[in-house]
Amino acid sequence: MNTRAQQLESFDRLLTIMDELREQCPWDKKQTMETLRHLTIEETYELGDAILDNDLLEIKKELGDVLLHIVFYSKIGSETNDFDIADVCNSICDKLVSRHPHIYGDVKVENEEDVKRNWENLKLKEGNKSVLQGVPNSLPALVKASRIQEKVAGVGFDWEEPQQVWEKVEEELQEFKDEIAAGNQDAMEDEFGDVLFSLVNYARFLKINPENALERTNKKFKKRFEYLEIKANHLNKSLADMTLAEMDVFWEEAKKL
Repeated sequence: MNTRAQQLESFDRLLTIMDELREQCPWDKKQTMETLRHLTIEETYELGDAILDNDLLEIKKELGDVLLHIVFYSKIGSETNDFDIADVCNSICDKLVSRHPHIYGDVKVENEEDVKRNWENLKLKEGNKSVLQGVPNSLPALVKASRIQEKVAGVGFDWEEPQQVWEKVEEELQEFKDEIAAGNQDAMEDEFGDVLFSLVNYARFLKINPENALERTNKKFKKRFEYLEIKANHLNKSLADMTLAEMDVFWEEAKKL
């Protein structure tokens, strides 16, 4: 692995290249924080895909793309004298030190849960008006539900046992069934949301990341369906012309791969 000196040298190289691109490249010169935003989101999702695929070479590549964006935003910030990359680094360093008094102070902790509780309490002392203030509104709903539950659990608003959470899941499922029977579309959607929220909560107790779990299922379904399409193509058939029974034969084959 590289030495600290080599790591710092490579980071300095990236900063230099960013300076040069911002001065000389027509595309880079035009970019603003707003134009980069959607690209940053895309790069973050690509990194997430690489992590789920456990593709270490791709993870390295995507981390570089994300790092470039951090350097790019910092360069833009420096041009208006608002902040630069040093301010960004020092800001997160200061936060990490202040949020880890069990490392950089005299606070004692017993376990990970103590660390999480201290973290949320310190954020409130720093000026956050709500524990949920740090949950971005733009997060996808499934991720947001997970983060909301982690946040409130960090200050003690939580169930005591997994069985209690599962009973809540069953309760919400019954309420969902009741609304289906009543045929109330708006109420069905409300109750379905409650079912999903309670399942996300139960997943947390089982230490399952719901976003990762659902994405694994998405990938699994996609792989099996593409196998089905290939098999249908070999038979010179369209899926629309095949019966469910015919498709199910290939689906079962795909499950064994």
